[in-house]
Amino acid sequence: MRLPHRPPGRGQPWRHRPGLIAVPLGLIVAITAVDLVTGADIHLGPLLVVAPAITAAIGGPRLTAFVGALAVGAEVGLSAIFGRLTTADQQAQIWAIFAVSLFLVAFRIVFERHEQTLDQTRLVADVAQKVLLRPLPSRIGPLRIAVLYIAAEAEARIGGDLYAVVRARQGTRIMIGDVRGKGLAAVGDAALLLGAFRAAAHRCPPLPRLVAHLHNTVYWDMAEPAAEDEAGECFVTAAVLEIPDRGDQLQLINCGHPSPLLVRDGKVTPLAVQDPALPLGLGSDVTEDDYTTEPFAYRDGDLLLIYTDGVIEARDGEGAFYPLAERLAACKGSGPQQLIDHLHADLLAHTGGSLDDDVALVAIQRRP
Repeated sequence: MRLPHRPPGRGQPWRHRPGLIAVPLGLIVAITAVDLVTGADIHLGPLLVVAPAITAAIGGPRLTAFVGALAVGAEVGLSAIFGRLTTADQQAQIWAIFAVSLFLVAFRIVFERHEQTLDQTRLVADVAQKVLLRPLPSRIGPLRIAVLYIAAEAEARIGGDLYAVVRARQGTRIMIGDVRGKGLAAVGDAALLLGAFRAAAHRCPPLPRLVAHLHNTVYWDMAEPAAEDEAGECFVTAAVLEIPDRGDQLQLINCGHPSPLLVRDGKVTPLAVQDPALPLGLGSDVTEDDYTTEPFAYRDGDLLLIYTDGVIEARDGEGAFYPLAERLAACKGSGPQQLIDHLHADLLAHTGGSLDDDVALVAIQRRP
């Protein structure tokens, strides 16, 4: 995959808003015309400095320099017309406009270099997110899938939530999780768990053996001597599902994660396991005997929603949690993407557009 050195549309925003250049140019014309009309007794020339100042906010250094030169030229022209070009006061005004324009050009150069650095950082973060959270196809075997991921931080691309889908021989295996750590350590744990799941799930081990492998991967990674000071500070809640291509059941192992929700005929049912397991990484080394799969009915047309707790813990202005099951029952969409779109808009409306935690939603529907 080839990566652009510079994302399009950055550094020269005026290219996408060419009409805005008319504002500083119009100010130069207007100020010059008014100054000519009012005569030599009223000096409006110093106001010309507003033009390059506005240009610095909407354009690059070259455009700022061009408008600054026009402003200086207009002031020189006005001084010549009124016969005061050689006066000390008028020369001071000319040099002042020139100095301010030069400062604004330097400011734009520094600002653009800073923007290029941020753009490159965003690009790397975007690539890293796509490596960790690979885009999912809309159809996998007999399943239709839609995904929503929102990082709590406005500029963030990678958070602590994770999901993955792997095709096995006779079905599809799905994992959703939430790393309970912070910063780069949480990203590293997410990458480790996703890699372990993708490497093992397609080999079709029994689901308890797969989850035991995931747990031991996280547990032994946190037990490394180099990370001894962080041992026990990070774990992963996760739900691991297996949906056979044929049949009317799915298998679920829940490791301390919010229960998936099943939508059938407008009714929402939580898939609550009888014996939830500890989050991945907590406790000690385990075997497949420590896990038990629980079956749940999953028929053609049923819609399954798995999610992270950033959804149900999202609060409105009065501190009320987001009522996911209630809003899910009220959704009139017939497919996974319609459901995700509805919940996305509704969640942002509930929180006023801001989130305190990362959010991941995966909607899965078995095609008839």
